[in-house]
Amino acid sequence: MSSDPDSPESADALLERLRTEPHRRHNPLINEWILVSAGRTHRPWQGRRETAPTDPLPTFDPSCYLCPGNVRANGERNPDYAETFVFTNDFSALRPDTPTDRMVDGLLRAEGEAGACRVLCFDRRHDLTLAGMPVTAVRRVVDVWADQTSELAAMYPWVQVFENRGQIMGASNPHPHGQIWAGTALPREAAKEDETQRRHHEATGRRLLLDYADQEADGPRVVEANHDWLVLVPFWAAWPYETLLVARHPASRLPDLNDGRRDSLAAILIRLLARYDNLFGLSFPYSMGWHQAPSGGADDYWQLHAHFLPPLLRASVRKFMVGYELLAETQRDLTAEQAAEDLRAASAVGVAVGRSLDGRAGAGEVAAS
Repeated sequence: MSSDPDSPESADALLERLRTEPHRRHNPLINEWILVSAGRTHRPWQGRRETAPTDPLPTFDPSCYLCPGNVRANGERNPDYAETFVFTNDFSALRPDTPTDRMVDGLLRAEGEAGACRVLCFDRRHDLTLAGMPVTAVRRVVDVWADQTSELAAMYPWVQVFENRGQIMGASNPHPHGQIWAGTALPREAAKEDETQRRHHEATGRRLLLDYADQEADGPRVVEANHDWLVLVPFWAAWPYETLLVARHPASRLPDLNDGRRDSLAAILIRLLARYDNLFGLSFPYSMGWHQAPSGGADDYWQLHAHFLPPLLRASVRKFMVGYELLAETQRDLTAEQAAEDLRAASAVGVAVGRSLDGRAGAGEVAAS
């Protein structure tokens, strides 16, 4: 299966043929392979189906520990915040006072990990999502992401900004919020991306993801694009409707973005998330996170990007990473090209009206630009 330009079969023709044939694709960002088994989405399904509660969320929940003025689990009372609110996680997975001693005993190794875990409430309203917020409000979230990155990067090598949306993605509270964790070690996925981007830059003098964005521009896997950002289903996507959001100009971290690029980021985030919600007519669950250059060293090889990893294969059917995926290698059931086509066909304006899988009601029509 060669895609060499001199091959009798062109890359486009080969890709068209692979829409219906099992094949493997390489992920250059982490140097791993994925099995694509196109056509498995047509198989009969008698497994678990996710169902949605029927009650919509209120704008304020007196029992919610993230709503303004309410008391959290540690006894502290939230301020009556008007927009965003950041606090140290009451049940932090990482703590700044943890000793970083190492233990070595033959093949057994361990080391202490110091760090910080913070919670970011996106808005005071309990019933919103990023997709249902105006551009100005999402821009405030972008600014907090950047501010928190700057503050924590001064103390820790790795800052992980992320959001788990929806109960099936582990969100413990439906109030719109995300998290920022920072640690003293470079985590597994960050280490893999750091190595591949550094190696590509050493070999070419260019940033790997900028080269990838240039190659994909106007291609079949692009979902959204503006002057500053590109959203696509990556060629090597693992989750059914996974997307990659890439800065189209050199930027290593969120604080590198000027006002114009932050504005365009807020706008394209809303459009992407509206497409997700409109794809199946529900508030789409996902895990998303920013990958930024590690602090304290060279960063001219690292390109700022975000991963969106939603689990749904169909409206009520979740993709599980089990069996072959856990024991051999990652496998997906539809091609990246088909997933991108599905997302492009979904509206980028407004938020789907209907229940989510964690009980949210659609927020109605909102501006997406």
